[in-house]
Amino acid sequence: MRLEFHPEAEVELIAAAVYYDEQVPGLGERFESEIRYAADLLLDQPEIGTSVGPGFRKFILTRFPFTLYYSVIGDVLCIEAVAHQSRRPGYWKSRVNS
Repeated sequence: MRLEFHPEAEVELIAAAVYYDEQVPGLGERFESEIRYAADLLLDQPEIGTSVGPGFRKFILTRFPFTLYYSVIGDVLCIEAVAHQSRRPGYWKSRVNS
């Protein structure tokens, strides 16, 4: 299985990592490490996330207030959103419904 990030999800990841690193040097790197750990886990066991609708699942990070929304199509796991948990729910759906 191969991992892909929706372009907007990649921007969300980078923006959050930069923000965390500005707050505490090195924290952005720890955030990215948490994302890599979660992505590796999902690549190994894509069904562990909670279903949030047809074809989509979510995985809640443990150390940071973020949720990964993802889909699996064939042999590709696509992270659709790296969503802060206080952000408007479902905002990311428009990027996959178009």
